[in-house]
Amino acid sequence: MGLTAGIIGLPNVGKSTLFNAITKSKVLSANYPFATIEPNVGIVPVHDLRLDRIVEIVKPRNVVYTTFSFTDIAGLVKGASLGEGLGNQFLSHIREVDAICHVVRCFDDKNIIHINGKIDPLDDIETVNLELGLADLEVLERRIPKIEKKALMKTDEDAVNEYAVLIKIKEALEKGWNARDISLTDRQKELIKNYNLLTLKPMIYVLNVGEEDTLGTSQYVKTVEEFAKKTNTLTVVVSAKIEEELSELTEEDKNLFLEELGMKQSGLDQLIHEAYHLLNLQTFFTAGEKEARAWTFYKGMKAPECAGIIHTDFEKGFIKAEVISYEDFIQYRGSLKAKEAGKLRLEGKEYVFQDGDVVLFRFNV
Repeated sequence: MGLTAGIIGLPNVGKSTLFNAITKSKVLSANYPFATIEPNVGIVPVHDLRLDRIVEIVKPRNVVYTTFSFTDIAGLVKGASLGEGLGNQFLSHIREVDAICHVVRCFDDKNIIHINGKIDPLDDIETVNLELGLADLEVLERRIPKIEKKALMKTDEDAVNEYAVLIKIKEALEKGWNARDISLTDRQKELIKNYNLLTLKPMIYVLNVGEEDTLGTSQYVKTVEEFAKKTNTLTVVVSAKIEEELSELTEEDKNLFLEELGMKQSGLDQLIHEAYHLLNLQTFFTAGEKEARAWTFYKGMKAPECAGIIHTDFEKGFIKAEVISYEDFIQYRGSLKAKEAGKLRLEGKEYVFQDGDVVLFRFNV
């Protein structure tokens, strides 16, 4: 599943430094606005300790982690929705992602200029959110007149429903809300899916702190966290500079460094897992002598759909799924003893996959 998160924010808040850390790549990171013009894309393995434990048991020839794609999008500025600072181009890149990681500067550094001349996280957030909202309003104001007559005549049910939800979102945006802040049914979301509304996309505030504040104790962080609670928006504290340094270390040295900092996991690991949670994603596993692999699926997907993630033929010819829970697989040291203990289940087409399921699909094409 090709899932992507876009890294956005004002210029010089640490987006490219964070991206460097995420992907261990060396994209341009410079102390001036618009150092990033074309979006940089990086594919990141999602390290899952459960897969590591499965590998210890199965000892496969190959191991494949599931992945997540991050896109580094150039800094937005006030007026971006009107084309300021190459804004329209950048906004179009954001429309293509599944979730938004909004990097907010929560550190002081006189050597790194701020585009507004002062450090004010809430003002930065307001600027970016306003531009996203204005861009969505422009989309709605182009679309609404095209379907208004048909909707008011009530000759087309889809047009009536689409018009109603567009008006609902337009009114919310005009009040300064985001589209994701209002209640929409699955059907309503489906009707407006093709518009890729920016303010409807799930968002995480990534609070970029200084190297001395890795635990996020500054007033900047507290202020943003209090603000985020009002809209049920997730926050993750990250020191992009430290994460960049961590990305250059071996796994052993990284763990020692994190221990010295008093951190259980890196900010990036936390960000990736929060992004998974935000998108309602879970993981199932396949495990054999040839390969052990993690696969990403949406919570609530049924067995044939999950089979189709591996290959479309698996879904078309789906017969049964041999399923062992992760806990049972570990407890009985593999599928053979788990089966002997009666922990292997044969599940059919209506089975809803659970996070951590270890699976072998039976299919016939």
